[in-house]
Amino acid sequence: MAAPRITRDDLKQRLDAGAAIVLVDARLKYPYEHSSVRLPGALRVIGDDPLPPIPDGVEVVVYDSDPNELASSHVAARFIRAGVRATALTGGIVGWLAGNLPVDTKDAPKQATPEPGALKG
Repeated sequence: MAAPRITRDDLKQRLDAGAAIVLVDARLKYPYEHSSVRLPGALRVIGDDPLPPIPDGVEVVVYDSDPNELASSHVAARFIRAGVRATALTGGIVGWLAGNLPVDTKDAPKQATPEPGALKG
């Protein structure tokens, strides 16, 4: 099942208008963990994780970091099969950031301090 898409500008306009939308971050593990941002208030769902309950009348917009929206369209299709109105964000978080649109910050993993002498060649 192909998931419908929504553009960043359409999503921003709908959010600004107060539409009932739940944002879902479907980025794969590495891109998610090595990023310090997410869309405002986004829930995290990856792959075949259980879907969170969505109230009636609320739309879900799923995003990822893939330019072809592969992960987000997979998760959006799962919501649709569950009877929830869902779309995938065209361009994902990269497109959102390119539009200088609002984000929440999140912790990214910190590098462990190297053991003494570990960096010597």
